[in-house]
Amino acid sequence: MRRSKRAEQRRTALVAGGAGFLGSHLCEGLLHDGYRVICVDNFLTGRMENIGSLVGQARFRLIEQDVCTPLELGEPVDRVFNLACAASPPRYQADPIHTTRTCVIGTLNLLELAAGSGARFLQASTSEVYGDPEQHPQREDYVGHVNCTGPRACYDEGKRAAETLCFDYLRAEMADIRVARIFNTYGPRMDPADGRIVSNLVMQAIEKRPLTIFGDGRQTRSFCYVTDLVEGLRRLMDVDPNPRQPVNLGNPGEFSILELARLVRELTGTRSPVKFLPLPEDDPRRRRPDIGRAKALLGWSPEVPLRQGLLQTIVHFSGMDDLAIAPVAAIDRAGGGKLQNLPL
Repeated sequence: MRRSKRAEQRRTALVAGGAGFLGSHLCEGLLHDGYRVICVDNFLTGRMENIGSLVGQARFRLIEQDVCTPLELGEPVDRVFNLACAASPPRYQADPIHTTRTCVIGTLNLLELAAGSGARFLQASTSEVYGDPEQHPQREDYVGHVNCTGPRACYDEGKRAAETLCFDYLRAEMADIRVARIFNTYGPRMDPADGRIVSNLVMQAIEKRPLTIFGDGRQTRSFCYVTDLVEGLRRLMDVDPNPRQPVNLGNPGEFSILELARLVRELTGTRSPVKFLPLPEDDPRRRRPDIGRAKALLGWSPEVPLRQGLLQTIVHFSGMDDLAIAPVAAIDRAGGGKLQNLPL
């Protein structure tokens, strides 16, 4: 039987990683729709500033805890969104063992919580499960090309193992599981020091520092604006019947890193040169989602074009008080990079 609107508004959603970039936007959307929201975050990469406007609201509860420790909520939940894990390579490589624990043990703890509550569960997986892909664009039936012993394996293989757990719980009918494979997402509330390409280039441009590009810049990525991505997560969680298969969420528009740098320079008005640095080990050469499944099952596709989304992101970063903050050390650690002016 379909619940009344009033009953829907009493639902409780738990968002693990809710103080992070994506999680905070998701918490806001859920509150707007009448949910009670329990935000769980250990603040390893989450930021209190992201949820400052939510703390103190009657329907918002904050629990500061690592998901590697089982949660004792003292109340049932209807929805569990697992967004808990550092997503930028410098962040997740800083403590790779903890990254793997978060992906595997943290996911297992949240799956047990969902199973015990009879809650629907959404796993925020990643395009990194495809590794440095040999298929382009990447479809969900592609099993990937991942280096299981490389420096990115803590995240890549950790997320692959988390998907295994999710689908085993689903096949065992222990919980209603959905898995989203998230491609590069950007927008306001990105950590300006997390080392990801959009935040890196925007902050460097604003501060008139050289724009750092790894390799020759011809490697490609797709960039999905945060509001589009969160809408995709919400639709995947709510869709019936259960898709029972992973779903790519991302923007299929494909841009080289050089093209992104040119656009950032244009929109910020900076004349900063580009500094080319060695390409990190296992860095993917091409990354672009096939979103046919999301279109068919969810009626979803991204709407915000890159230029518009970057403008919003630049405006957000330009208004920050801590613009003097330096990027993650790993970004500028490789010395001897070549400086070059990049034509607009």
